[in-house]
Order: sequence, then structure tokens, then C-alpha cells
Amino acid sequence: MSSPSQNPQVHGIFDPATWTVTYVVHAGPGTAAAIIDSVLDYDPKSGRTKTESADKVIEYVRANALQVEWILETHAHADHLSAAPYLRHTLGGNIGIGDQITNVQKIFKGIFNLEPEFQTDGSQFNVLLKNEEVFNIGALNARVISVPGHTPACVAYQVGDAVFVGDTLFMPDVGTARCDFPGGDAETLHDSVSKLLSLPPQTRLFVCHDYPPNDRPIAFQTTVAEQRAKNIHVHEGISKAQFVEMRKRRDATLEMPVLILPAVQINIRAGNLPPKESNGTAYVKIPINAL
Repeated sequence: MSSPSQNPQVHGIFDPATWTVTYVVHAGPGTAAAIIDSVLDYDPKSGRTKTESADKVIEYVRANALQVEWILETHAHADHLSAAPYLRHTLGGNIGIGDQITNVQKIFKGIFNLEPEFQTDGSQFNVLLKNEEVFNIGALNARVISVPGHTPACVAYQVGDAVFVGDTLFMPDVGTARCDFPGGDAETLHDSVSKLLSLPPQTRLFVCHDYPPNDRPIAFQTTVAEQRAKNIHVHEGISKAQFVEMRKRRDATLEMPVLILPAVQINIRAGNLPPKESNGTAYVKIPINAL
């Protein structure tokens, strides 16, 4: 794994429309970089997309003369569309995701009754990353950590003392991910959280979203020690059984994310739109009473 001298510089770009943080990870100006969990702006009322959030990422990359080697997803998000194809076209790099995305593709191909040509082998992505696989971001080493539970395909990425946890954990006053999407499981999530919280106490954790309570400012960096002490759902002293009971009870009260139907259809395609139909327009499906 990365030595302390390889601890990365991390720049977070917050998207207020989806409460999402996109990260650019690198070793300093002029070095290689990875982009984690990008956002394509989408208006659910009109079905229009824009690239304002992704353009902020591009601006930062170019201002720091970074060479993008990776565009990484922690999972197939249900709350925002990925801008990975746009960023790859503009900046280069390989689009990567955990190799269990194939399970998510199989689930949602059935739910959305996608076209027969849609492949459930992950081939829409450039690279499928295995649990504990180590890959390079220039001189930095990165490690894949499988953290299923929110979805079967969730992964975290560890680069030096920094871990990008996706939706598995939020800031301590927000808690943990929901587990009621197809393929989610609260017991599995607890195991994944326990894996992350077994890392050294000083490890920096970067969350994918922030939903701040009590009007506190947006925050997206915490530590293992802070999560162990203060996370409202999984701090030390809460048993697995208590967590599972809380998670199931809480999830039963939650509404579906606003963008889940378009987002999942597009994100399991590595951010690509569905194939255009005979009139030259791409469509997303809205299944009735399916979720």
C-alpha cells in the first residue's frame, strides 16, 4: 500500500443540486490524477443534461496541469448521473468500478426490462476492479476495498492515508447508507462499515454526500477515530443486531431518491445514455409500481 510519503492531495467539488462531492486525487501539480464520483447535471422536470459540475472538475484539473489516468465510481449511484464519459472524452483516463457491478446490472436489466443487447458483464466500463486489487495513479498506489451493503457493488478506494468511502458512511452526524435498494442488505453493510473502521484511527475518510443537519456547513472529510466515537448509527458500543434493527426501521420511512430511475439506468451503462431510438432520441424508462 502507499507509504506515508504517498499520501495524496485531495480536492473536493461539491454539487449542491445532488449533495454530491466529486474528488480529484493526485500527488501535486503536474502529476497523475484520479476523479472519483463525478456528476452530470440533470433536470428531472425537462430531462435535460448539462455539464456545469463536471466543468468545475475540468477547470481544476487543467489549472493544476494534472493528467487524468482514472475516472472511478464507488458504485452505480441512485442520486445523481455520472459524468464519466464526458470527462473521459475531455481529459482521458479509464473508467473503473468494482467488478460486482455485473450483479447490479443483472438486477436492474430485469427491473427496467432493458434492451436485449444490454450486456451484464460490465463491458461498458474500461476496467472492473477486484477486491484488494492495487492499481497506480501515477506514483500513488491505490487499493480497492469491497464494501457491499448499500448496493452489492460498492467499493472504497484507499490512497495512502485517504479512503473514499462512497455512500457506505456519511459524516458522523448523518450516519450510514440506506440498504433498501434492490440488492442492499443491512447486515452486509455493518460488516463493510466494520472493515472501514478497523483501519488506523488517523485514516482520512472522504464521503460521497453530505446532508447536513441543523444548518451546519457542508463537510465531507472525517477520520476513522471520529466515526468510531461519534457516528450516530455505528459508534462503538452499538451491536450489529442494534444497527440492523435501526437500519431496517429507518429505511422503511425513506422516500426513493428523486433521480433513482434515470440515474441507475444511465450509471449501469458507465454514464452513457441509452441507445437512441429510431427518431434519434434516447429515453429512460419509468417502471410503474416496480420500486
